[in-house]
Amino acid sequence: MTFRALPQELIRAKRDGQALSPEAIGELVGGIADGSLSDAQVGALAMAIFLNGMNAAETVALTEAVRDSGEVLAWRGLGEGLDLPGPVLDKHSTGGVGDLVSLVLGPWIAACGGYVPMVSGRGLGHTGGTLDKLEAIPGYDIAPTRQRLRTLVREAGVAIVGQTAELAPADRRLYAIRDVTATVESLPLIVSSILGKKLACGLDALVMDVKTGSGAFMPTLEKSRELAQTIAEVASRAGTPTTALLTDMSQPLAPCAGNAVEVREAIALLTCEKTGEKSGEKPGGRLLEVTRTLAAELLLAGRLAESRDAALALLDERLASGAAAERFARMVAGLGGPADLLERPERHLHRAPVVRPVHAARSGRVTRMDTRAVGLAVVTLGGGRRAPSDAIDHSVGLTGIAALGDAVDGERPLAWVHATSEADAERAASQLRAAIEVNDVAPGGVVLPTLIQDVIRREAP
Repeated sequence: MTFRALPQELIRAKRDGQALSPEAIGELVGGIADGSLSDAQVGALAMAIFLNGMNAAETVALTEAVRDSGEVLAWRGLGEGLDLPGPVLDKHSTGGVGDLVSLVLGPWIAACGGYVPMVSGRGLGHTGGTLDKLEAIPGYDIAPTRQRLRTLVREAGVAIVGQTAELAPADRRLYAIRDVTATVESLPLIVSSILGKKLACGLDALVMDVKTGSGAFMPTLEKSRELAQTIAEVASRAGTPTTALLTDMSQPLAPCAGNAVEVREAIALLTCEKTGEKSGEKPGGRLLEVTRTLAAELLLAGRLAESRDAALALLDERLASGAAAERFARMVAGLGGPADLLERPERHLHRAPVVRPVHAARSGRVTRMDTRAVGLAVVTLGGGRRAPSDAIDHSVGLTGIAALGDAVDGERPLAWVHATSEADAERAASQLRAAIEVNDVAPGGVVLPTLIQDVIRREAP
């Protein structure tokens, strides 16, 4: 990388609170990507941004530079028969517990005419990672070749994979250095990291699920709202229409948390076992409501529906008809997984050897939950990582997690724990009892948080 100004002078300017030009930011990000900026310089730059922030123009420039630091996928202008005939759409979540939305939303959007090249990540801290869940499926390849990715997106409409070496390489290096220099919690750095990867996928529209509550990445409602607004503004100014939803994470989104158990939950929802079509139970659930709302926003942004009612009707029809499940099956098989996963999930998804209920110390209703601690219980079981090099046990986790307002007693447990040993099960059970508060409350006496707390839409200039 050839710098027009010494990189240390650009770092000094940011250290002293000055705004950097788009050209300067582009040079710095280029130096991060190609290695001409040393680790010490990248760390100093990250700390300068952490301490002094960036204005809106700088954040847009940083996001665009990260996006452009590697390959930006193109889906049109490729020649006859190669262009995608529909909109390229994607979704991203800031992470939570029991959040398996991507596994359902991707194939659901594909069944409605969208194309979803979804680059996902691994679990971080107490949050589960989409890639970790998919690796619970035997043979599933999260790192296909570029040609295989293109072919699968064209033929199945969806491919959920990991970040390739060519996509936003500056982000990988910058994130690793942020992680060891106490600069992770910087809004411009968070936004550019999230959007740099996503926008490099050549999207026509993006929907963001920004969590708030005890299981959210951001500590307060105000910080979560600020992140949602900033992401929507920056992405739209970078040329991608974006809708950000602020959703509740004061309890797990699904009644389960883990890897194989969440894949089973996704299959059950896609095959209508969780929507009343087969079970006769009342349709609904927090997971379905959030996924359906995010999907409707994407259909509107991609002009695959003219109104919200039309979008919801199309989604309901494609779920009930089995079209969404069929897209999921094609994606799994196309990436090396078993062709009969939907028909025989128990044959392919491992189960933990120890499965037992966790009962509360007293009878009553669930009045409060430390969702972060619930997620950490899964990490304790081996379903997450304490260090990046840790191996994951895909079979462990929690199922049947009681929701806020639910009555628990000697028959209805707080959850079922899936563990590799009785000792692991007991440790996780203790964590759950400490994380979930149970009190004497009359039916209907627990005030439930609003699931969809805000919707922020921004069109591209």
